[in-house]
Amino acid sequence: MDQQYRAVFFDLGGTLRIALQDEPYLRHARRKLAEIAGTELPYEAFYQIVEERYEPYRKWALGEYKESGDEELWCKWLLPDYDPVRIRQVCHELSFQYRQSKGRRVVVDGGAEVIRGLHSRGYKLGIISNLIGEHEVPDWLEEDGLDSYFDTVILSSVCHMRKPCSEIYELACREIGVEPKDCVSVADNIKRDIAGAKKAGIGCNIIFRSPEKKHPVEFTEENRPDYVVEDFREILNILT
Repeated sequence: MDQQYRAVFFDLGGTLRIALQDEPYLRHARRKLAEIAGTELPYEAFYQIVEERYEPYRKWALGEYKESGDEELWCKWLLPDYDPVRIRQVCHELSFQYRQSKGRRVVVDGGAEVIRGLHSRGYKLGIISNLIGEHEVPDWLEEDGLDSYFDTVILSSVCHMRKPCSEIYELACREIGVEPKDCVSVADNIKRDIAGAKKAGIGCNIIFRSPEKKHPVEFTEENRPDYVVEDFREILNILT
């Protein structure tokens, strides 16, 4: 690599973290979701209603490159017919349990090693992630002892912008104090993660072939990354 980059931004879902399909864990999350909402419905019936209401929200979010915060998500989109005072009080926990109902998230194999390795080499590190839930990621970083390694954490649920919009990358660069051309993006989704990063002027794009990905991806000139890695630790060989 000829250019010496100064900062690295990580995507989360399918990149730095992967979701395991642990059915007892998912079922527990569905139960907790219903319990927190205070519904009288059986938890599976309640969960199905939430799932059905999430579809129009997702269509809006994907189409507009926007994301609602927890309060708006639950009070406006998912549980508008429930007591808004109660829902506002528990909206963060609802988002957390809804996400847990989709998978038990763990750091990808080699992820912590890469974070510590890049940090020790002087790189500034950041996270740019599309996800619902305002508290899950900060809580996880603190619990895993990784929060001190990151100079910025940009979540769509907090900034209300979603990748692939270029503005979310520009925000991250401003917060980290590094020009886009001196930054690297590590992500797994060609369609979502390459276009916005390139438009924002991110200098290097690394695609991780996530173990969660089930279909091969065809690269074009528009979405071709600079590097593709199969093992997360390969990033340490690229960013020396």
